[in-house]
Amino acid sequence: MATDGRTHFWKRSAKTPGSIQPVYGAQHPPLNYRIHKTGPKTNASSARSKKASSFHEFARSTSDAWDIGDDEDEDLVGILAAPSSLKPGTLMVASSQYAQHRNKLNDKPEHMQPVEESQFNGRVVKSSSEVQICRPSEDSSMRHPLHKQQSLPLRPIIPLVARISDQNASGVPPMTVREKMRLEKFRQLLASPNTELEELRKHSWSGIPKEVRPITWRLLSGYLPANMERREIVLKRKRDEYFGFIEQYYKSRSEEQHQDTYRQIHIDIPRTNPLIPLFQQPLVQEIFERILFIWAIRHPASGYVQGINDLVTPFFVVFLSEFVDEDVENFDFTQLPEIVQRNIEADSFWCMSKLLDGIQDNYTFAQPGIQTKVKALEELVSRIDEQVHNHFLKYEVEYLQFAFRWMNNLLMRELPLRCTIRLWDTYQAEAEGFSHFHLYVCAAFLVKWRKEILEAEDFQALLMLLQNLPTIHWGNEEVGLLLAEAYRLKYVFADAPNHYRR
Repeated sequence: MATDGRTHFWKRSAKTPGSIQPVYGAQHPPLNYRIHKTGPKTNASSARSKKASSFHEFARSTSDAWDIGDDEDEDLVGILAAPSSLKPGTLMVASSQYAQHRNKLNDKPEHMQPVEESQFNGRVVKSSSEVQICRPSEDSSMRHPLHKQQSLPLRPIIPLVARISDQNASGVPPMTVREKMRLEKFRQLLASPNTELEELRKHSWSGIPKEVRPITWRLLSGYLPANMERREIVLKRKRDEYFGFIEQYYKSRSEEQHQDTYRQIHIDIPRTNPLIPLFQQPLVQEIFERILFIWAIRHPASGYVQGINDLVTPFFVVFLSEFVDEDVENFDFTQLPEIVQRNIEADSFWCMSKLLDGIQDNYTFAQPGIQTKVKALEELVSRIDEQVHNHFLKYEVEYLQFAFRWMNNLLMRELPLRCTIRLWDTYQAEAEGFSHFHLYVCAAFLVKWRKEILEAEDFQALLMLLQNLPTIHWGNEEVGLLLAEAYRLKYVFADAPNHYRR
């Protein structure tokens, strides 16, 4: 009888031990909150609590965040889908407008035409950034422009949250006069025989131009030396060293002592940015598996921890952008020559390693670094916005329940990838950006939603809000304002820990 009861329980229960629960956030939005909503059902309308009402209101207020359609296309398609209600002349005009609209979207400039395969045969392809690694700028006018790869011809519709373009979603022009001047300043710094890293950090704080971001990230992370003459030598040595690790350690993934680590990595890789086709390609997933497994083997104190897989993606996308003009989300990675694939993989490994060296206590046993940072966030919020802090206390919301992920994944689950890349420009320019400045970014990020937080009047509504913040439309402007507020908080509180203490 007891056995029957247990069997009946497991059939009824949606949550079995060890089952994988969905993870939501900016990169993993719920496609339909009704499907994932849990809790007891009731037919009595009088029993509907304010909690459920708040939840539905929040869901309705952010329903547009998951709309992946194109409004203009939908309007035109709607006209074409109902020909019976239209006159023949109207239908022809609508068809013509739709065709013109799609042709405009599909038109590409001449420099985006496919590169002939013969260009890559027998030699290494260099990006515009990589040329700066080993050559001064004097001969830049004599170089031929790099022909970058073209994306896949058939492009699926990509949700806005998954678009990697670092321009504002509001349609800001690609390059202003000020941005051109900033780009020229970066090129002058990078062309110097010995790059002044402090000056480079100063200019990088407010964002790095896309054209020079790859080499700038390599320099700021400490992967490349400031001396130009040594860069090519260091790159070759470090890349060879990484693939030496592959030869030495990767075959051990099937050994008993490493099976659990490799199995967890193998499970987590497909969950990495699931809305972006680039990261669902088998070759890209194999690269991520090698990067994460080698890092785990070389760092036994922490090993692999869930969340580290997300930290590879910004580096991978930035280094890939040297060879892809646009539409990185759909790019077929197999189109690149093997030597370029290997260079992107090795550079992503070393830059991720440099990042993790500064926050490794986040991933050691019991993750003490994260525990400390979440406690510091609670103390900081209690001082800068006591009303929000007391609101959490009133409804028994613990900071660890939402901020653990903010620290573990460096807000990557809360922001679109394009925003993460812009955020990391500043993190790499800021002293202890990932380990220290991130705390103030989290505080500014939390307080930014104070109106929505104070309107949520129960535990469930608060957690649903904090785990699904509507940042889908964010771009450079929003990230810039967030960083400015974080800098203000750091300036006020970092060197005065007892300031405003109650």
